[in-house]
Amino acid sequence: MNPDTTDTLTPRSAEGRYPPAGPYGARLLHGWYETGRPAGLAEHLDRYGPAPLAAAGGALVKAVEQAGLTGRGGGGFPTGRKLRAVAGKRGPAVVIANGMESEPASSKDETLLFLAPHLVLDGAVLAAASVGATTVHLCLARTRDGQERQLAQAVEERRRAGADPVQVEIHTLPHHFVSSEETSLVNWLNGGEARPQATPPRPFEKGVGRRPTLVDNVETLAHLALIARYGPAWFRESGSPETPGTTLVTVSGAVRTPGVYEVPMGSSVARALGVAGGPTGRLGGVLAGGFFGSWLPVPLNGAALGRGAGVLAALPEDACGLAETAAALAYLAGQSARQCGPCRFGLPSVAEDFAELAWGRPGAALLERLNRRLGVLPGRGGCRHPDGAARLAASALRVFGDDVLRHVRYGPCSPAHDALVLPVPPARPPGEEEWR
Repeated sequence: MNPDTTDTLTPRSAEGRYPPAGPYGARLLHGWYETGRPAGLAEHLDRYGPAPLAAAGGALVKAVEQAGLTGRGGGGFPTGRKLRAVAGKRGPAVVIANGMESEPASSKDETLLFLAPHLVLDGAVLAAASVGATTVHLCLARTRDGQERQLAQAVEERRRAGADPVQVEIHTLPHHFVSSEETSLVNWLNGGEARPQATPPRPFEKGVGRRPTLVDNVETLAHLALIARYGPAWFRESGSPETPGTTLVTVSGAVRTPGVYEVPMGSSVARALGVAGGPTGRLGGVLAGGFFGSWLPVPLNGAALGRGAGVLAALPEDACGLAETAAALAYLAGQSARQCGPCRFGLPSVAEDFAELAWGRPGAALLERLNRRLGVLPGRGGCRHPDGAARLAASALRVFGDDVLRHVRYGPCSPAHDALVLPVPPARPPGEEEWR
């Protein structure tokens, strides 16, 4: 099955009808862009019918495994394996729906929660019923007040209707890059700071209140809600045998219609850019996977979407990829939890070297030092924050290799001082009090 030529199958409603698919997607986003507003519970039930709670439990865990659903938050871990691990532990479990979306170049989760809140909540409740959880914790970024209000209304609407057999609680956490990591969420819910914690034990072993805890991205849970309704064979109608289903992708930069789109897993990057109207001109590279992802060279030569964060940022040919990367690395260095050597010392040093490469007067010695530091940074931190930053930096050195040589020989290029294409927040480190 070729994901570039396979149409996504439009889900049937409770009455067996096929709602029309909009231009943005045929599964998670089908129909929602027709109104441009979130659906209330009545409209959601008319579209999908009630959450099939009778299917929850071992049958749903098996269906998710057969569907091949993987996490859509960036890690790509098999969702069925997570469900089975938590369900197999003793005692009541906990479910965390991760809607933090700390990746600056992504807005897919925010879009999904705005347009289809009840689909996400269905998935969270079905997951809870399948692993023996009595509580769902929906974690959101503290900076999005409107999102919290809207979802609180959705939860209250479901409570009044008696739709859910478990309690759903909404929490707003500090909005830092590493605060969306699963151990950060668990630590915060346990009364600590929203910083990553050393493992083991993993949350599925001992999480919130030392209970087995399932942590899933909100898009993953929305897919789970559809699998519960339409089955694993339906889910595999889209995507490829190795990477089934669809995924949400935030497409930005030098494309004609930036936005959030739903595409089959395994689609080529070129196809995903085409869904967003195609490039506005010649490209110098494409950032795939966000600030923890990699730069892809142009021409793309069949490059496909991976299992990382659903982000594609198209860089115009006349922009400076080294300056874009230097700004992103400075942000990542400032956003680290500062709990281990690689984040306290190694990552800031790499960011400083890259800033010198982009905007200073670098020499061959700096380039040699930068490559050496990038070689020792991964795999040494308490979490994967330094690994992601090193991956981004190393890909920039490869993809923009000609620019590296020119910067070393002649100094910064003129576009290095232009406005950034990537949405890089200010590189201000959070204060100690801001982690709680």
